[in-house]
Amino acid sequence: MDPEPMNQDHAAQFRAEGYAVVHGVFDAAEVAVMAAAFDRIHARALAGGRSWRDRNTFFRLADDPKAGRVLRLAQWPGWIDEDLEAVRRDPRLLEILAPLIGRDLKQIINQLHWKPPGAAAEFGFHQDSRSRRPREAYRDLAASYVQTGIAVDPQSAENGAMVVCPGSHRLGELPFDPDRPSMHEALDTADLTRLGVDTANVRTLEMAPGDVALWHVHSLHGSGPNRSAMDRRFYINGYVVAENCDRGEWAFRDGQPCPLEGEQSLVHYEELYTNPGPMFVD
Repeated sequence: MDPEPMNQDHAAQFRAEGYAVVHGVFDAAEVAVMAAAFDRIHARALAGGRSWRDRNTFFRLADDPKAGRVLRLAQWPGWIDEDLEAVRRDPRLLEILAPLIGRDLKQIINQLHWKPPGAAAEFGFHQDSRSRRPREAYRDLAASYVQTGIAVDPQSAENGAMVVCPGSHRLGELPFDPDRPSMHEALDTADLTRLGVDTANVRTLEMAPGDVALWHVHSLHGSGPNRSAMDRRFYINGYVVAENCDRGEWAFRDGQPCPLEGEQSLVHYEELYTNPGPMFVD
């Protein structure tokens, strides 16, 4: 059965401000399934004790100054967890995406972010465009890419929710220092000042579990520390117009969901075919 039509106001907001939030996309039972999947991935990652890769699936562990050993992110958990795999190709996500980038979509991001209580685990202000490499593999990027994030826990400033600079997508690609990866930087409005962006124009994406955020490849965004006593889990999936991208896994062909199966496709890990793992990487 096709999902009920959504209000498409999010598309207008996305075009005007470079981001939007669609509320209540997934219900409480569906969020509980995602939360349980996050717990499984989290336990598996921490049990290994080190960053680990098997082809495109990658666990990035780090020592947090306040929370100890943490899982910063997991890439392509959909390859090892069927519940998370089903979410990445849910028809409701296509309904959100289709007004913006159509119905033939590849996926280039499938990522779990976890901030445990008290963790710093910040992401400095950045644009996703800086990670779309090699650039020749991504054509007409500004009009072809949408990143989405599903709230698994309530998202607020207190627990390190994502923040965004409305309208910053109209600035195009900005000159970030390539030697300062955002995952290792604090959320600092001084970075906005250096880029000539109004520091007062920053919004926190407050979300309830089951809400879906979407943002533009040039939207400035980041997230601060988790100062709360609760988790902050966020399930990120990024999509691109298939004909404009040489990389990634199919998510929807002519609107039909495409499961992950068979050989894995080249996305970001350049040694996928020559050094696939499984292996520890630190």
